Amino acid sequence: MKLSTIASAPFLFGYRKYWAHRFGTAPMLPMSREEMDELGWDSCDIILVTGDAYIDHPSFGMALIGRLLEAQGFRVGIIAQPDWTSADDFRRLGRPNLFFGITGGNMDSMVNRYTSDKKIRSNDAYTPDGAAGKRPDRAVTVYSHRCREAYKDVPIVIGGIEASLRRIAHYDYWSDTVKKSVLLDSKADLLVYGNAERQIVEIAHRLALGEAISDLTGIRGTVHFVKEIPPGYAVRDSTELDRPGIVAPPQNPYQEQPACEAKAAAGEEPGESVVQFDRTLLRNRRAHTVIRLPAYEDVKDDPVLYAHASRVMHGETNPGNARPLLQQHGQRQVWVNPPPLPLTTKEMDGVYDLPYSRLPHKVYGKANVPAFEMIQHSVNIMRGCFGGCTFCSITEHEGRIIQSRSEDSIIREIEAIRDISPAFTGHISDLGGPTANMYRLACKDPKIEASCRKPSCVFPGICPNLNTDHTPLIRLYRRARALPGIKKIFIASGLRYDLAVTSPEYVRELVTHHVGGYLKIAPEHTEQGPLSKMMKPGIGTYDRFKEMFDKFSKEAGKEQYLIPYFIAAHPGTTDQDMLNLALWLKRHGFRADQVQAFLPSPMAIATAMYHSGKNTLHKVSRKSENIYIPKSVKQRRLHKAFLRYHDPNNWPLLREALNNMGRSDLIGNGKHHLIPSFQPKGTGTSPENGQRFRTKHTGQEAGLPGKNRVRKIRSQHPRAAKKR
Repeated sequence: MKLSTIASAPFLFGYRKYWAHRFGTAPMLPMSREEMDELGWDSCDIILVTGDAYIDHPSFGMALIGRLLEAQGFRVGIIAQPDWTSADDFRRLGRPNLFFGITGGNMDSMVNRYTSDKKIRSNDAYTPDGAAGKRPDRAVTVYSHRCREAYKDVPIVIGGIEASLRRIAHYDYWSDTVKKSVLLDSKADLLVYGNAERQIVEIAHRLALGEAISDLTGIRGTVHFVKEIPPGYAVRDSTELDRPGIVAPPQNPYQEQPACEAKAAAGEEPGESVVQFDRTLLRNRRAHTVIRLPAYEDVKDDPVLYAHASRVMHGETNPGNARPLLQQHGQRQVWVNPPPLPLTTKEMDGVYDLPYSRLPHKVYGKANVPAFEMIQHSVNIMRGCFGGCTFCSITEHEGRIIQSRSEDSIIREIEAIRDISPAFTGHISDLGGPTANMYRLACKDPKIEASCRKPSCVFPGICPNLNTDHTPLIRLYRRARALPGIKKIFIASGLRYDLAVTSPEYVRELVTHHVGGYLKIAPEHTEQGPLSKMMKPGIGTYDRFKEMFDKFSKEAGKEQYLIPYFIAAHPGTTDQDMLNLALWLKRHGFRADQVQAFLPSPMAIATAMYHSGKNTLHKVSRKSENIYIPKSVKQRRLHKAFLRYHDPNNWPLLREALNNMGRSDLIGNGKHHLIPSFQPKGTGTSPENGQRFRTKHTGQEAGLPGKNRVRKIRSQHPRAAKKR
């Protein structure tokens, strides 16, 4: 196994093309033997299996990976949403020459199917006509088993967000257990995590050259099994890096020693002593050290040890200084290579300039795929996020280093939408990505960036080393909206408003030209307790942004509104916190139609908090800080009810809670009360049978204020309803 180094990666499009490139470019990647025959193929080199409908659009992961592999010269087939009850559907394209590539789809299959309250969803946005039930639970594992059943000797590579978030032992919210790495459960040969372009291209070319799948070790962004520690590696126990002890709240979470900027100035690597080693020697030693995490058998029944493992893993996510991780699972050892190196702008352009048809496969006929309808006229301008929100999986999957496309590439895609999309009416629905305004933002010093171990560049405040210049984004907006045939460009991606307030000119540009009456932002909460566990800015930053938003809207002569999103039942949130949030909502005239409760997704920092009851932003031990975790069904329902204090169906639950909290003064029919003392007929809980009844209401219940202005900011507006 080759030692992992920090050397630059080969150019993504610099490989010699595979011989099959002579077949040319397919109008659509084939989904049947008939389509293969039309292309003159006798077989596929690679078959990709996905839980989504096949949409030939770069926003759909399988289309992007498929077109990238096609550009490398490989014949790529797609098996989309197969019948998983037998192996028959997995044989429809025949035996792949190189490997099966498997993903659950753009969304985790469990998140896709179940709500945060573990109820089955009635639709699936990635399926024709939104039909539910077209993919199995834990799709990656099920699909992998069926591929193995179909062709026992074909290598299997799993990836996508579902595999990424399960690359080591992880807490599974749906079963309330700690599960093994999905590499074991799926019986796959190799796991690809994060954005997969570099890994999948290297895997394909090496297999094409005759290497065995078992020889593909040491590839960044992959996970595999090892029988023994490879020669040249030293093993370091995770407790040496993060000794459980007394909590000493650091300003920068995860900082093992002083902050990265101070260490870089002193010529010192974070988390290591360099008294007797020069910098080069230290870097080589770090690159050749593997961190042994507590074994699966140890963390599965010990939440505190699980929290410790989570902290250590999240400290090894910077491609510039991450070390491999090792975790024992019974008789097998799972080896996690460091994250892939980010794509350069030239490589990003190459990926997004591939010949996508931007349409659903013809097999779907006139069926509507809701996710496609949402994104068909949107453009992804960047990837990654350095926000580090503890409840979010973007950083774990895409990384915190921003990878941006060139302005020219983005403009070409807008022009392609204008020229080839049959449904285009002149409106671009979004120019964004994981966040709307991190385009071309990065650390001012690459050396500091490569040695930094902070999980967020904007918490507890914006790092002084972060470049927050929004000028390139402003220039992009202006050039894009000046294109002939473009009537309006909306910004629908989640806005990082704590960054936006550093650039009033950007806020002016956004508010004047790119808001369609409503702009969604996500303060998530008003109280410092939960906000500190989320690693989100205080509500004062929201107030500053709102002041700018209102000012520039008025100057533009537009009536526009902010749609704030909030999370209920997040770790660290008490009933009092939710009451304070409800009072804030009422004071500001908000009546949310859509609310969300915290969903503990695998591997997220907040999930480790949820499972352990510990604040994993600090060192954890059995005596360290315990945080409040609202886990019971009733309490999670109560926290959501506070967000929808105006809904009569929630009033009985809220009255009970307010009385128990000693706040019965908030029950009454005056403007200063949170909820009324009466109950409209047919709402709430019927004392006769204990059933809940729903009624249609307009949000203008008697005794509640703000009727007219609230109607303007109801969050069922189509653009406000788009998922963050």
